[in-house]
Amino acid sequence: MPSKIRVLLIAPSLHILGGQAVQATRLLAALRKHPSLTVEFQPINPRFPGPLAPLQTWKFIRTILTWLTYVTVVAARAWRYDVVHIFSAAYTSYMLWTLPALLIARLYGKRAIVNYRDGQAEDHLRNWRTAIPTLRWAHAIISPSGYLVDVFAKFGIRIRTISNILDMAPFRYRRRERIRPVFLHNRILEPLYNIPCSLRAFHLVQQRYPEASLTVAHDGPSRGELEQFARELGLRNTRFIGRVPHSKIAALYDSADIYFTSPHMDCMPGSILECFASGLPVVATNTGGIPYIAANEETALLVPPGDHEAMSRAALRLLEEPHLAARLTARAYESCERYAEGPVGEQWAALYGHLLGRGDNAHA
Repeated sequence: MPSKIRVLLIAPSLHILGGQAVQATRLLAALRKHPSLTVEFQPINPRFPGPLAPLQTWKFIRTILTWLTYVTVVAARAWRYDVVHIFSAAYTSYMLWTLPALLIARLYGKRAIVNYRDGQAEDHLRNWRTAIPTLRWAHAIISPSGYLVDVFAKFGIRIRTISNILDMAPFRYRRRERIRPVFLHNRILEPLYNIPCSLRAFHLVQQRYPEASLTVAHDGPSRGELEQFARELGLRNTRFIGRVPHSKIAALYDSADIYFTSPHMDCMPGSILECFASGLPVVATNTGGIPYIAANEETALLVPPGDHEAMSRAALRLLEEPHLAARLTARAYESCERYAEGPVGEQWAALYGHLLGRGDNAHA
């Protein structure tokens, strides 16, 4: 029997807010079940031990010490593995975390995979001179979204897709016979996700449905100004509840009847897939990778980016058109099968084998 393929998965841990950390956790669990693999995890955000732990609350010192620790640990570990699999975002994150790991892997002669997962890829590739030359160091570039395949192709870079994993187990599919004006927003509170658009749309809905409620989950740098904006709009029944542990996300979806998300740009938002698994109707902006996983009038209602009036009209349709939500959510639930853990894990195992020229996997 051939030896197992040794993989070092480098990604954010759950101490960092966001979908990358969730996907890294799910992928790690899936890969560790595969009989041909031995997979270990290296967080880009290693925790400081004991008396050094308070330093992680000091903004600039935290970044410097975390980077130094991260690079040192990756350099000490990477030589033991056959494949170094690196989750990657754009811009500064790429420079700080992806690039050092990619360079270390190449210096050790290891197969390097950049798992690029940022909807801002086009701007990154066009305006950061270091991006394209250094990405070419990777033996493979993989994205969870066909959207990024199209973006990279504009720059003459061929990449392929391996989907995110949707863990269906925690979520309860609930058929909503009567849609209540109970709204949920669950994204990091930062400018990229254009949360004011959702707040404006909810304001218009609340003019027709005064009892409507909105829960804004998660945290982020824009929280204070978003809370102030909600007050300026005069929104009622609107709660900013902060970070929600992933173990409680399923209950959060179950408590709502309409999901709002209005990003300027996105890659493959796992929150939309989690809504699909929960039977929660989705109103989203038709941008980035969203239309690659959600089809307008089939599995969700998609509106132009920044158009809060169109967003409110879509929400009112869900509230006032009988059977619309049931039709959308039934088809959305059916689409979840393509994101199952087993097939996704098999695709990664095949890719690792292909990069190493091993047996049956070499044709992947």
